[in-house]
Amino acid sequence: MQTEDYIKAGKIASEVREMVRVKDWIGKTVYEICEWVEDEIKKRGAKCAFPVNTSINEVAAHYTAEPNDPITIKDTDLVKIDLGAQINGYIADTAVTVCYDPQYDGLVQAAEEGLANAMSMIKAGVKASDIGRTIETTIKQLGYKPIANLSGHSLEQYTIHAGKSIPNIWSIGGFSLSENSAYACEPFVTTSEGGGFVRNGQIKNIFAINSRKKTKDPEADKLLDFIWENFNMLPFALRWITKDREEKEARDLLNILIKKKAVQAYPVLIEVNEQRVAQAEHTFIPTENGVTVTTKA
Repeated sequence: MQTEDYIKAGKIASEVREMVRVKDWIGKTVYEICEWVEDEIKKRGAKCAFPVNTSINEVAAHYTAEPNDPITIKDTDLVKIDLGAQINGYIADTAVTVCYDPQYDGLVQAAEEGLANAMSMIKAGVKASDIGRTIETTIKQLGYKPIANLSGHSLEQYTIHAGKSIPNIWSIGGFSLSENSAYACEPFVTTSEGGGFVRNGQIKNIFAINSRKKTKDPEADKLLDFIWENFNMLPFALRWITKDREEKEARDLLNILIKKKAVQAYPVLIEVNEQRVAQAEHTFIPTENGVTVTTKA
């Protein structure tokens, strides 16, 4: 495991996240946000581990900007900005909720406190289910609800969701944290009127390779090779493949790759009662006596 690369990626991701936290995004488009954040990651010598997610209000996760996306941030919006940096495929995954409407400050605070309390109990051997219990208890004591079907995850080289889940609620069973493995912890919180679950939405604008099997369409195969060479197994956005292709052509080729199951598309995730959602996230590596939070500010 490349601890050094995880730490380097974490430093870059946390620097950019803190800039995102204090910047005034009102009147900016989600396209401008995504491009700005991704540029800041690259400027610091990392690559993007996935397209920046700008999920607004009841959309909990997985919305990234379309090419020239016109959606604009209003002063009543609650925006989850989830960003990832990678060095040699070793990932730092972190998120902040930006909110300009004071009535939702408590919601944002509940996500941050759930995360802080989780981080304070971590060391090698701690059970993922106990982390979930801490997150759930913290959030409920503040009068909010955790999102039960979203969770943190283990990380591996070029793999964001590496098979193990860190729940946001108490659950039976589960695994114990391994020393010197990397994980992301990300409490998602909704209001007391929320259902506490997310459902798939119609929009799908984040993609990743499933298989490198040829499709027999030469142009689609060329695009598949380009995706593999540039992003490996990590997620990507249409914006990232329209740099040297017309948008319509890129979209058509992507649809061929999806149809042939060479590429998968991830739907946006929406709170079931369409209540607002806040998120906070850190990447961490448990040690024998505690934890290295790679994305700590």
